[in-house]
Amino acid sequence: MKFKARVWKFGDNINTDLILPIQAFYLPAAEQPRYVFHANRPGWVDQVKPGDIVIGGRNFGMGSSRPAARSLKNLGLACLVAHSINGLFFRNCVNFAFPAIECPGVPEAFDEGDVAEVDFEASVVRNVTRIVTLEGRRMPSKLMDLVKAGGIYPLLEKEGLIAPKP
Repeated sequence: MKFKARVWKFGDNINTDLILPIQAFYLPAAEQPRYVFHANRPGWVDQVKPGDIVIGGRNFGMGSSRPAARSLKNLGLACLVAHSINGLFFRNCVNFAFPAIECPGVPEAFDEGDVAEVDFEASVVRNVTRIVTLEGRRMPSKLMDLVKAGGIYPLLEKEGLIAPKP
């Protein structure tokens, strides 16, 4: 999996409550993305283009287990690259097939609006704008397989372990 797009930058300790606020939590999944980051970046969802990339600081996705990763994916974002990702949030990224990679030093290597090139197979993150290349932490192959399969539910459906969605 490779992605190349404009980046949006977020800081440290981004909470799942900011990503998917409570007023959106009980809405249908298709309606939730319009509330992403509404509290700290109102109007941001209107600026995002399909395929854009989020760059995060330390402990991205801290907080609850709400399906915030699904909202980032449903918004059309390509992937997340962060210095570090909260473990529960990272697993939700995998389960909802939203590619995410930890890459120490990434916040310092990018300014908002730069163009990133992310290669998940090679675990390489490159700032095309500033000509900076970083090595990310490789996603375990079993988790990469889950992401490529479309997430946990499509994989379980394909293997006949759960009934397909009607």
